[in-house]
Amino acid sequence: MNTRLRRILTAPALAMAVLGAAIAPGPASAAGPYERGPAPTAASVAAVTGPFATASVPVARGNGFGGGVIYHPTDTSQGTFGAVAISPGLNGTWSGIAWLGPRLASQGFVVFGIETDNLNDSPTSRGTQLLAALDHLTRASTVRTRVDPNRLAVIGHSMGGGGALDAALRRPALRAAIGNAPHLPSGSLAADRVPTLIYAMQNDTLVTPARLTSLYNTVPATTERAYLMITGAGHNHIGQPSTVLARTMIPWLKVFVDDDARYHRFLCPLSDSSGIWQYRNSCPLI
Repeated sequence: MNTRLRRILTAPALAMAVLGAAIAPGPASAAGPYERGPAPTAASVAAVTGPFATASVPVARGNGFGGGVIYHPTDTSQGTFGAVAISPGLNGTWSGIAWLGPRLASQGFVVFGIETDNLNDSPTSRGTQLLAALDHLTRASTVRTRVDPNRLAVIGHSMGGGGALDAALRRPALRAAIGNAPHLPSGSLAADRVPTLIYAMQNDTLVTPARLTSLYNTVPATTERAYLMITGAGHNHIGQPSTVLARTMIPWLKVFVDDDARYHRFLCPLSDSSGIWQYRNSCPLI
């Protein structure tokens, strides 16, 4: 992989906005084979509902995970969609972070919010279940014909976030991984080959920003990566609809799952630093 421009933004939001202006923008937008939906705007990536109408399908327990809900765009005119499986954290259920399902699906993704086999499953177990959920989604689910099996991603919170990172380590063909306050016992992503976004919460005392900074620093220089700390947030910030999460998570998935260059400008440089205390990245991405 070619050498990437590296930038570290470590100041509060106001200073970040100034520093961000020095970062070179990503590649110019070009029509790609996986662009889905209209050209994005600052308002569209932050919107509660994206351009696609969605439907949901419940999935029973079994097949290597605890069941869950699949959300998908109802539009069949634009071909298949990339997909993402999402795991809740320790003692959590999908209902606690279910706002992510329709929000991401309405932006043009098939989203599988899973339940885990047990509420206290380890990050490794959650990683295994996320991969099993993706396999079920692409091979046996009722919406499998809507999914591109070559464009898959994983997301998780806390132990589920550790599970998402664990899944990325075991399946490098994944297009993206997002850990939200992720707990990864090994503390290392030295073998990570999947574009990885790590969210830290400024006031998190369970999975501290310092711990996640150390984890982020283990990601190889050849792997696309970003670290984003949310101002004033606690460990369970993801439990409520968050515009900060949405407007950064959606571009990450669009860039790496959909190869959609139209979304570079939201991340490189960060187009909106409100609510963000710290941002590090491997811009220009791709």
